[in-house]
Amino acid sequence: MKPDVISNDDIEKIVREFYAKIDADEVLGYFFNVVVPVDWSKHVAKMCSFWENVLFYTGDYEGNPLIKHRELNLQQHTKPEHFERWMNIFYSTLDASFEGPNVEKMKRHSKSIASVMMQKM
Repeated sequence: MKPDVISNDDIEKIVREFYAKIDADEVLGYFFNVVVPVDWSKHVAKMCSFWENVLFYTGDYEGNPLIKHRELNLQQHTKPEHFERWMNIFYSTLDASFEGPNVEKMKRHSKSIASVMMQKM
């Protein structure tokens, strides 16, 4: 049995592994490296804060993912298949090392965010 996500270190492991896959992905990497080049160290830190707030209610995350994704969508149209690919990579990253209630919460939350973003774009 794999452990559940119970610490900030667990979240950092997931976020780093996930964005390494996104960075290398032939479809999604384009958005992060060409359309709106990101500073990976800042992005990873922000996403760690986001997930720490989701799971542990830290209150440390500040930001609005919808606004950022709308800006991205204006520069390069995002499609449902992009969100689906993102979700598949995210889920496989979670499932590779973890399982449990917090993993399921991360999956539900990410699915909810993707659904809202697809509707709002």
